[in-house]
Amino acid sequence: MANTAVADPESGLTRAQLAGRYGLRVAGERPPLGEYARRLWAYRHFMTAYSRAKVASSLSNTQLGQLWQVLTPLTNAAVYFLIFGLILAQHRNVNNFIAYLCTGVFIFIFTQTAATNGTSAITGNLGLIRALQFPRAALPITVTLVQLQQLLMSMVVLAAIVLLTGEPVTFRWLLLPPMLLLQTIFNVGLSMVMARLGSKVADLKQIMPFVMRTWLYASGVLYPVALLREHLPSWAASILEWNPPLVFIELARYALLDSHQPNMVSSPPKLWALGVFWAVVMGVGGFVYFWRGEKEYGRG
Repeated sequence: MANTAVADPESGLTRAQLAGRYGLRVAGERPPLGEYARRLWAYRHFMTAYSRAKVASSLSNTQLGQLWQVLTPLTNAAVYFLIFGLILAQHRNVNNFIAYLCTGVFIFIFTQTAATNGTSAITGNLGLIRALQFPRAALPITVTLVQLQQLLMSMVVLAAIVLLTGEPVTFRWLLLPPMLLLQTIFNVGLSMVMARLGSKVADLKQIMPFVMRTWLYASGVLYPVALLREHLPSWAASILEWNPPLVFIELARYALLDSHQPNMVSSPPKLWALGVFWAVVMGVGGFVYFWRGEKEYGRG
């Protein structure tokens, strides 16, 4: 009713008509999806610079600084090797278990941190959101870019581990960049989903460690994937073979580990098809899901 009432007696125009005449829009209005994507692209330099600043500042107060970006996954891999490789003797069931384990840990941590940090992409930046007008999707994208930069540093160490454990350099190494591209697209969409959910559910950040630990055990990171088929019903094992982190981990092992070829969970063409599927579904679906909540972010 307020919009249909005459706002200017002299011209006889309503508020909506006056807004249209002078090009005024509702503050915080959600733009159409295509326009939103164009605005987001215009902020690509901001996202790149912001992610670099986050990486530089994240460990600036520690003595080893950025070296922790490599030491953290290496330490995790060492702990898992002690428990699963030595104590539980899973190294007997896997050729080159050290490289097998490190590849799984490094690739999984990329998705794990993107999802976990994505939950606070909105709630952790409320001051920035309320002070500036920009597409809020820039924040979960920045989260993934931060993790991608850290992963690229870890890949140098992983390559050294693979070579030192006796794996040869093959042309399949060239498959690693496209695999990482698919995983990055998947992680961006996942981070957007978690960002919107995290802005609605305050306790989600407390639940995420348990969710991610369960996801870790279901992704064939720490033990041979063949155990999934041996200890689960066939239908459950088939479902787990569609697990996105497992798909990306297996693609990375296919690219780097010549010794892993006989023990792959699926054929390479099927894994690539699944990788593309998850990148498209989560990348596009996560973006649309986040865009639909654009007007909600920063309110409280």
